Amino acid sequence: MRQDEYFSVHLGLTINVEPLADGKPLPNFETFSAEIPPLFRIARECNTLEENAERLLNGFGKEDSKALVDYLSAQNSKINLLLSYVLSQQDNANYRYITETFGASNLSFYSPHSFSVGQNVTIKLFLDHPAAAIYCYAEVVNCSALDDRFLIQLQYTQLLEEDRDLLIRAALHCQQKLLRQRTQQRNMNNNNDE
Repeated sequence: MRQDEYFSVHLGLTINVEPLADGKPLPNFETFSAEIPPLFRIARECNTLEENAERLLNGFGKEDSKALVDYLSAQNSKINLLLSYVLSQQDNANYRYITETFGASNLSFYSPHSFSVGQNVTIKLFLDHPAAAIYCYAEVVNCSALDDRFLIQLQYTQLLEEDRDLLIRAALHCQQKLLRQRTQQRNMNNNNDE
């Protein structure tokens, strides 16, 4: 297995994993880029616009912009809810799995059936924060039998850099959330010990 270039986090995200037909080669970059569903492109563009707006607002004085930031945050939340719903319509139940781990270079999930090491697959990965969906190709790098299921590990082989950035942000958000929860739990335990 290739070394993981980015850290991975444990989180259950909805994914679709569809094996390529035997012998079907991976498309070249232009073909891959052209086959990304339009809705996935729109979601990526919305996230880029949101990121740029956040940078602009950070330049405002805190007191001067509080009302504007609150208003824009509320608008952004509405758009993200709508976008999440629309993206969920791209989820195909026939190929649905839940990630065990994910990161910007690989992911893993449990499956009731095995996958062949070296097999190429297409992936649709649905993110909650930021609200987005990612379309990419991956290769099965490991398939381990565990009781009545298999742990499948995939390494991305074709992924747009903008989508890799989304995965990094999603993993960082998840990591921050987990660290906050641990800190709160530790503080609660310390308060109970007093």
